[in-house]
Amino acid sequence: MGVAVGLVLAAFGAILIWAVNAHVSGINVDAVGVILLVLGIVIFFLDLLWWHSWSAGPWRRTTYVEGAQAMRPYGWPQRRRTVVEEDVPPAGPPGAPPPP
Repeated sequence: MGVAVGLVLAAFGAILIWAVNAHVSGINVDAVGVILLVLGIVIFFLDLLWWHSWSAGPWRRTTYVEGAQAMRPYGWPQRRRTVVEEDVPPAGPPGAPPPP
């Protein structure tokens, strides 16, 4: 929604700057056009920035089960990390029964 509003404001401001040749008493049409154009561009880029921060980019960690298909967020390559769990014998003297 913010992208559309930003583009509409920028387009309307550009039209007021370069296409309208009217002179209205009490208001400068070119100044209003510049304000709308700048405001539209700022809204457009802020909305893209917020979309980027909400997306599942490479800075988010995902977990997966071995053999399952890994999810690839937005086409970025998925880095794999393998965790190997080893059986470690309980601490104690050799030959002693394991603690209950």
